[in-house]
Amino acid sequence: MTEEAARTALLRFLNSKCCYGSKAAGELVIQELKQLTVYRYRLETFHESRLSEWAFEPFPPAGRPRGAAPLPGPPRLPAPPPFRERTRRLRLPHAALVKECHGCHGHGRSKCSVCHGAGWTRCVTCKGSRRSLKQQKRCQLCSGTGRKRCNTCSGRGSKTCAMCQGEKKLQHFKQLVITWRNNVFEFVSAHQLDLPGELLSRVNGENVFRDENVQVYPVADFPEPEICLASQRAVAEHSAAFAASSRILQQRQTIELIPVTEVRYRHAGKPYACYVYGLEEEVHAADYPARCCRCGCCCACALL
Repeated sequence: MTEEAARTALLRFLNSKCCYGSKAAGELVIQELKQLTVYRYRLETFHESRLSEWAFEPFPPAGRPRGAAPLPGPPRLPAPPPFRERTRRLRLPHAALVKECHGCHGHGRSKCSVCHGAGWTRCVTCKGSRRSLKQQKRCQLCSGTGRKRCNTCSGRGSKTCAMCQGEKKLQHFKQLVITWRNNVFEFVSAHQLDLPGELLSRVNGENVFRDENVQVYPVADFPEPEICLASQRAVAEHSAAFAASSRILQQRQTIELIPVTEVRYRHAGKPYACYVYGLEEEVHAADYPARCCRCGCCCACALL
């Protein structure tokens, strides 16, 4: 990181913040550029879990006549690409029964929730008084009745049951729910930085280590001892959390070197510091000297 690159990154950061003035950036004097070593360790565990649950649909199902043959057994589904989450539901054969719809009690229609079965609602213009509130004449919208036909049920007082779609019966069946999830453990060795750790999670770094297998083993003999300890903890936590309740399909662990430069500068005789981090050269300048509160969001901007 050169002085010119640091000043360019700072100006780009200031232009994106409404409360940070860019005039001070041209007046500040950069005194020191300190390169820092920050590693980010990630463990991703891609696993599959299965469970069965009851579901229901109108009987007969839409598009299938009464007496149709049951669906065949669920096919063997290939897993999605590694580390991409997905959920599939498959109907199980020979596990269905037909019952009266519990939503309408077998009537095929349910009471309208707007008019509560009356078929009409109070006129919104005269509020049910039958006369116009401003001119004290007969309300023209409701013709002096004080009410109007319910638009939801078209004046019937009931509507087709949403559960059985008017079929009066429901077919209950079991379905298999297959879920593929990718759980991520992340650790950043930035304990000596005055820089929020969540900011380092948003940027990219240079990959220095990558290990992918059905089951990975903890990293050993890495120059940063904290990374080795984090890897041991991550592998143990994921094994305890997912090995018993699901099937681990793939694991991937990576170590990235995140470039971080501490920029120390002076402005108007006072010392300040900011950080330029990530391959994107993002900037964190919590104590930037030229800030205002015209829009009331200075504190929020400093955390971004």
